[in-house]
Amino acid sequence: MEYRFLGAAGFKVPALGFGAGTFGGKGPLFSAWGATGTAEARRLVDLCLEAGAHLFDTADVYSDGASETILGAALKGRREQAILSTKLTLRAGDGPNDVGASRHHLVGGVERALRRLGTDYIDLLQLHHFDAMTPVDEVMGTLDDLVRAGKVRYLGASNFSGWQLMKSQAAADRHGRVRFVANQAYYSLIGRDYEWELMPLGMDQGLGAVVWSPLGWGRLTGRIRRGQPLPPGSRLHETAQFAPPVDEERLYRVVDALDAVAAETGRSVPQVAIRWLLQRPTVATVLIGARNEAQLQDNLGAVGWSLDASQMARLDAASAVMPPYPYYPYWNGMFAERNPPPVPASLPAEGGVA
Repeated sequence: MEYRFLGAAGFKVPALGFGAGTFGGKGPLFSAWGATGTAEARRLVDLCLEAGAHLFDTADVYSDGASETILGAALKGRREQAILSTKLTLRAGDGPNDVGASRHHLVGGVERALRRLGTDYIDLLQLHHFDAMTPVDEVMGTLDDLVRAGKVRYLGASNFSGWQLMKSQAAADRHGRVRFVANQAYYSLIGRDYEWELMPLGMDQGLGAVVWSPLGWGRLTGRIRRGQPLPPGSRLHETAQFAPPVDEERLYRVVDALDAVAAETGRSVPQVAIRWLLQRPTVATVLIGARNEAQLQDNLGAVGWSLDASQMARLDAASAVMPPYPYYPYWNGMFAERNPPPVPASLPAEGGVA
């Protein structure tokens, strides 16, 4: 396994972590991504620990809390071998205060998560989304209190915009409080919006990317092909409404490039897609998910080797899109002397501003 620092923290995490959102199977479709029970979860956790992928990520809303409960049970007796990450702020009950980042909800949410996980501390606590209704000083003050109480060790955000992250970091700095060191974000070969603002912000502010959905909501598994129906067992027809959108032609262009690189390297399509992410700036860990042992074993094969510069460039070109203002290359070209981009600029194959 490869290990990397989590942003500006002196804490190392494995390059691959496990997303436990498939544990449980309770609640509505959005929160019940799978139906993995305790026995199967223990086997998947065993495989991750053996491979060194010992970061496990969950959230209070996954399967109405069952994901945390099952993960805690699977790690019973070996808590110290794991890095536990969970998330709060999405609605987790019917009450008026069962949502958001208020002191009431964060303190209560952490206590409930600790009980479900069967531990007395959380390694990485992340806010699942920005709460515009709660003053940012209250949010960062509460998080600082939780760290100082020993219930949480590191802080992160998820699904924040750039200004929301910076406002939070500034509030922490203003009062000498603990800052965010992680940004859990969607990033994949068919979802590169992260690069436009959040990647340079992460480089500047010491935020390590914790990547979710590295296979683009299951579209980069190697089972989806141009002109073919969805494969048996695919859940895309049920979950596409929640998935980050992607143009079909671009998807197939990326799949074609992945197929070619996979053939060259002797690796699977998912391994190549995950490996590409691991060679991008700011990426601390990529969360892999699996409903069975075979999927997990394949995804774990994304470490221990590298894509060469030519292969990276071909995948870059196949997946490139025109960034929005003020990030598109014309402006970057004019300002590049004082504002170098974090990664080489690339444009879609069909053209754009040179």
